[in-house]
Amino acid sequence: MEKARYLIALALPWLALGCEPGGEATAPDAGRFEDAFRLQLETAVPGDIIDVPRGVFHFKRGLSLTADGVTIRGAGMDRTVLNFAGQVAGAEGLLVTGSDFTIEDLAIEDAVGDALKINGGRNIAVRRVRAEWTNGPATENGAYGIYPVQTENTLIEDSIAIGASDAGLYVGQSRNVIVRNSRAEYNVAGIEIENTVHADVHGNTAVNNTGGILVFNMPDLPEEGHSTRVFDNDVMGNNTPNFGVPGTAVASIPAGSGVVINANDRVEIFDNRITGHRTANVLISSYFSTNYVGQRKELEVFDPFPETIYIYGNTFGPGGDAPDMEDLEAVRLALYGAGGRFPDIVWDGVRNPEKSAAEYAICVDNGDAEVLDLDGGNGYANPGSDMSLHACSHEKLAAVDLAST
Repeated sequence: MEKARYLIALALPWLALGCEPGGEATAPDAGRFEDAFRLQLETAVPGDIIDVPRGVFHFKRGLSLTADGVTIRGAGMDRTVLNFAGQVAGAEGLLVTGSDFTIEDLAIEDAVGDALKINGGRNIAVRRVRAEWTNGPATENGAYGIYPVQTENTLIEDSIAIGASDAGLYVGQSRNVIVRNSRAEYNVAGIEIENTVHADVHGNTAVNNTGGILVFNMPDLPEEGHSTRVFDNDVMGNNTPNFGVPGTAVASIPAGSGVVINANDRVEIFDNRITGHRTANVLISSYFSTNYVGQRKELEVFDPFPETIYIYGNTFGPGGDAPDMEDLEAVRLALYGAGGRFPDIVWDGVRNPEKSAAEYAICVDNGDAEVLDLDGGNGYANPGSDMSLHACSHEKLAAVDLAST
């Protein structure tokens, strides 16, 4: 095996960079650093470890890495900052298309598009990375903070995402995923698992997003997702008004959504602490309820229904007192009165007519938590709760095991 090749060009004396430790490189020194870093990425070979020193470094163009087996390592997510506030070219801050990739201990700020996108590849590790838009939640911010897509064996841990106009921590169209011990705040979707097979999301904090943790399937993608476990997370007060780009999927997420399952199968939600969501602590829906183009259509291949959902052992706090949708607010007032609240679990009630209740069951073993069936398939004509339909269990999913961990 080739020995790691530590690249030291970036670790120049601070005087040469024109800044003290923790300071900012300024032109023309900032341009020298940008050129040196870009060259190291473009010429990297398997085994390279690129150490980025302490400081705030400004980039005018997006960065890219295509080599396999590379590690990018900073001095800490608050010590090494790659800042793209002046970016004039590139769709991402950093785009990676290699396998066996590790990035750790740095921050990516104010990218014009996605902060860190990892497109394809196996054995991906993102550790102690902060992706942030420092102006706070805004539609003009980049869509995704940390964004692995079409990957296999992916780990995101001890990381932070703030201010993404779509999802802060997002994994899509991937297999074998762990997102753990991370924080998502002031994004539209805090943590999102989309069209992904086998994911564990645990030990995270999702607070002050529009929606806390989302498990979605969307049509027109190569594979439908299933088998996600969401457990031991703190999901609290995700009531930030939706600032997603109009016409995108997340623009349909009502503010005040804790954990959201949309058109996904075999999902477990357990041992979480979920509280303070004005729409619902847990929201379960078919694709028809969140069809962001506003047209409910039949889909020939895509399964639009959530099926085999198991909710147990969670600690729920107050929620459901002011839904962020006129139709839902009307249902709340009609069923529970002006001071009433939705139950902890709200389901759109849109059923698959070709399957029995047992086949798609939403099973709940969670103390006095109840499921409200909105009867969405009939325009909310007859909403209600019948817990006898949910007094069931499913075979529990196995833990995700990543070779890279």
